[in-house]
Amino acid sequence: MTQFEEARKGNITDEMKAVAEAEGIDPASLCACIAEGSAVIPANRNHAGLMPKGIGKGLTIKVNANIGTSKDHIDLDEEIRKVRAALEVGADAVMDLSTGGDLVAIRRAIIRETSVPLGTVPIYQAAVEAVANKGGIVHMTPDILFKAIEMQAKEGVDFMTVHCGVTRSAIDQLKKQGRITNIVSRGGAFLATWMLYHDQENPLYEEYDRLLDIALKYDITLSLGDGLRPGCLADATDRAQIQELLVLGELTQRAWDAGVQVMIEGPGHVPLDQVEANILLQKKLCKGAPFYVLGPLVTDIAAGYDHIACAIGGALAGKAGADFLCYVTPAEHLRLPSPEDVREGVVASKIAAHAADIARGHKGAIERDRKMAEARNRLDWETQINCAIDPVRARAYRESSRPTVDEVCTMCGEFCAIKMVRDYFGD
Repeated sequence: MTQFEEARKGNITDEMKAVAEAEGIDPASLCACIAEGSAVIPANRNHAGLMPKGIGKGLTIKVNANIGTSKDHIDLDEEIRKVRAALEVGADAVMDLSTGGDLVAIRRAIIRETSVPLGTVPIYQAAVEAVANKGGIVHMTPDILFKAIEMQAKEGVDFMTVHCGVTRSAIDQLKKQGRITNIVSRGGAFLATWMLYHDQENPLYEEYDRLLDIALKYDITLSLGDGLRPGCLADATDRAQIQELLVLGELTQRAWDAGVQVMIEGPGHVPLDQVEANILLQKKLCKGAPFYVLGPLVTDIAAGYDHIACAIGGALAGKAGADFLCYVTPAEHLRLPSPEDVREGVVASKIAAHAADIARGHKGAIERDRKMAEARNRLDWETQINCAIDPVRARAYRESSRPTVDEVCTMCGEFCAIKMVRDYFGD
């Protein structure tokens, strides 16, 4: 049975126990959240060595790191370094978005390296194979797509982005209203191209029960993708985006009825004043299913610093109720990220998630900051470094500029406010 089916029977699985212990919560309350669909544990039965993670209601906000090759840059060793960099700074999940090279070999190597839940977008493999074997994406067949889904499920992929809400009616609406950026989702673009060429419905929507059968067999968590997410602020929260979200709400219930775990993907590029509204809409239309947001990016002009724009949006989204933040790296919109870009992106989103957890009243998050404050007041540098989200970076900065008196730092030196107050006022 899936985690969802077990929870509905009131059975607390080993994965639920592990997540509850890590989160410091009652396993029974976690089980109840999974049973109602407001939390998920992406845990494919075939993912050996998986460290389960919970996403959703009553849990800390999680962070995902996207990695993967492109046709212009194929280096498996580098992708493994990206996985390791992401995990070193606390990524809760990794997604392989490879579109270049031997996709199967790359994915299998990444699965072996990944102890956290692994996600994919199976249509990437189907599209690449259609181009290589048949001469174009439009020659992809539903069978090719579902074969890729089944293959990845067998290999141990824990959650899959599937753009089931990109329907013919949604595309018609998109064409009518006009957008600056139209479709920026790669998976959404693959499907839209195929649908327009064949004048047929999205196979992931039309054959949704076929998808549910595979997900049920392996306990795949379906991440219902936002193929029509806005690619710029001007396109945010438009009719096409909301029309797709309405469809995803219907598909959420169908997945639950089939015993399958679901989370919903969201935008994208969203102005700061619309972030909270987007979260509330998703939670209402999708019946409280966990929300997985890309950023969101709150400005379009932060190229080279998009991880900062992402963290701003992610913190606000998390406070409003988002459950899972997909990082963005400094390389977003410019090139494939390096291992260092991955590290920067994860840390930025981890800061956003932690800030939102504090705003949501999470006791563990609040206590961690209190511990840091007390260490700073004691001028306890070792504890400060260990409390940091990135202790490696914190230690490197400290060691790169040593003060003449170890008790202080080179920012203030002998004029350290904390030291002066302590010396003259007493402990």
